[in-house]
Amino acid sequence: MVTKRGLIELSLKQEKVPPTKAYPFNIPALKNFSSLQFHPKVTYLSGENGMGKSTLIEAIAVACGFNPEGGTINFNFATRASHSILHEYLRIARAPVRPRDGFFLRSESFFNLGTNIEQLDAEPEGGGKVINNYGGVSLHEQSHGESFWALFMHRFSGNGLYILDEPEAALSPARQMAMLSRMHELIEQQSQFIIATHSPIVMAYPDATIYELSESGIRKTNYNETENYKISHQFINNYENLLKILLGKE
Repeated sequence: MVTKRGLIELSLKQEKVPPTKAYPFNIPALKNFSSLQFHPKVTYLSGENGMGKSTLIEAIAVACGFNPEGGTINFNFATRASHSILHEYLRIARAPVRPRDGFFLRSESFFNLGTNIEQLDAEPEGGGKVINNYGGVSLHEQSHGESFWALFMHRFSGNGLYILDEPEAALSPARQMAMLSRMHELIEQQSQFIIATHSPIVMAYPDATIYELSESGIRKTNYNETENYKISHQFINNYENLLKILLGKE
């Protein structure tokens, strides 16, 4: 499996990590961490809340030159500087050919991205409208899910590196399945995805690498062995009995 473009490997600059192990070096994702390899198509980061998925994927994006609050490498707005310093301690090996397109979707700050686009388009000296790359309709004049979908359908153009932090946050199950189809179209156009997600649907792309983050660190795993899949599968197939237990009716 040879990656001709995009990211190949992520490693931690162990020699530079401070001995105090303060945040972000105390997050579970970095326990015993040295490196991980990216799949040329899709790499997933899965795991429970608080394990460090968003911290790690944010650091990967910033290390690649993306704005911490999301967007392309050309965005430089900052609503509140809340990202960690982890990116300064990461070493990223890239393939010889760099992708033509790229985007970092950070779900929690996507509203700020929409605001910045409106601000850029309001500047009188600007050329073409930035929003035209997103379907031509203000992201604030659409539902959260519709604005996410406009990003996938209009802004992602292929031959790109797309780093997504919990893209399922605004998408219905049906749209999550449609997202897999759209991902496949873009992968066929030489794109690479790196995705942090809780969703068993989003995580179901068949030709992918999955890393599960836990208190023990990071381990490579199979789709149906992830906790998110097992819990969802168990609930859907036995929800009546589980509800009785959860609601104290048994």
